[in-house]
Amino acid sequence: MPELWTAVALLVAVAAAIFILWRIAALHAATKELPFGIEAAMAERHRAMLSDVHDGLNRLGDRLLSQNAESGERLQKTLAELNASFQAKQDRLRAEVLEQILLKLAEQARADRELLQTGLTQATTQLSASMESLTRSINERLEQISGRVSERLDEGFKKTNETFANVMARLATIDEAQKKIDGLTTNVVGLQELLGDKKARGAFGEVQLEGLVRNILPPGSFEFQYTLSNGTRADCVLKLPEPTGLVAVDAKFPLENYHRMFAAEASEFERRAAQTDFRSDLKRHIDAIGAKYIIANETSDGAVMFVPAEAVFAEIHAYHAEVVAYAMQKRVWIVSPTTLMAVLNTARAVLKDVETRRQIHIIKDALGKLSKDFARFDERMQKLAAHIDMAQKDVQDVQISSKKITGHFARIEGVELDGIESPPAVAAVPLRKAGEQ
Repeated sequence: MPELWTAVALLVAVAAAIFILWRIAALHAATKELPFGIEAAMAERHRAMLSDVHDGLNRLGDRLLSQNAESGERLQKTLAELNASFQAKQDRLRAEVLEQILLKLAEQARADRELLQTGLTQATTQLSASMESLTRSINERLEQISGRVSERLDEGFKKTNETFANVMARLATIDEAQKKIDGLTTNVVGLQELLGDKKARGAFGEVQLEGLVRNILPPGSFEFQYTLSNGTRADCVLKLPEPTGLVAVDAKFPLENYHRMFAAEASEFERRAAQTDFRSDLKRHIDAIGAKYIIANETSDGAVMFVPAEAVFAEIHAYHAEVVAYAMQKRVWIVSPTTLMAVLNTARAVLKDVETRRQIHIIKDALGKLSKDFARFDERMQKLAAHIDMAQKDVQDVQISSKKITGHFARIEGVELDGIESPPAVAAVPLRKAGEQ
């Protein structure tokens, strides 16, 4: 019977030793995942524990060999005490390891926080420098673009102002001439009453003709009191391009019989007689102009009879159509101050067209230069538009980068770095999982 108790005690002791060794091996495997310094400390403590376990087992064996007659209850009590001692040492070792792990993690967290703050400071400094440099570059480019645009706009405004000033000057000249013509037209009736003498009427017609011609035609395209090859002297000659050539203009003022036709005291018979004499005067003037101022191979095939009064001209065309037809047959054109202006404007357009045709090569060269200048202007305008688009894109990219950096800072500020100070959530769970494996 004592031998049976001894065998049971030995089996129990061997089983306890195997359990203790298995727990130590699991704890040792769990400590392999720890940092090197902590792993060395744990290995040292494991060796101490193994030495204590071996010593305890040796003492137990000695006691079993020397006291093989003791009861199983004492053996179980001894194994329980040994297991309790081992459990207490294991708990103390685990607490010390956890404390060292927490200290290491706290130091590592402080180091990472300092490194992160240093990196953020450097990144902020570099970003500020880059933003300042980019802002200066953008401001300089925008200033250059603004300067160029201002120069082009100033040039355009200057040319536009010059053109507008020239147009206003021309309009002022035309308005002034129109005012003078309107004044002359308004005072025609009064002048007819004043100019009772034929010489005075002739001088008035010549002066009015000269004023109209000088105001409309350019110098060199007309000549007053021009003597033809037949010895006659025309009041004015228009020098038009071929095939028109010289066009003679003679001023006639048949006013006496015109007044007789509208005299209040005149009878019907006298008025009809005055009309007949008025038509005779007109035909006589037409015959004289056609005979004197139309010369073959020297002048044009027609001449102009200038009637200085609009009322007389209206009377001729309204009530004496046969006289107008007779004048057309003799190739004499009857004109008033208003219609003479139209004729002179037409002549000026013809002269301008001829001069333009003469200088077409100069105009062509000027247009070619203008085309080249406009092509360069268009190219530079396209470059300017490309620079503006590039600057706008750079500004948009900078805004996107700024938003991203602001978002990163906001997320970094929202992270709670002090949350590492709660030990159980960081270290206890991984050690328990390693022990279960």
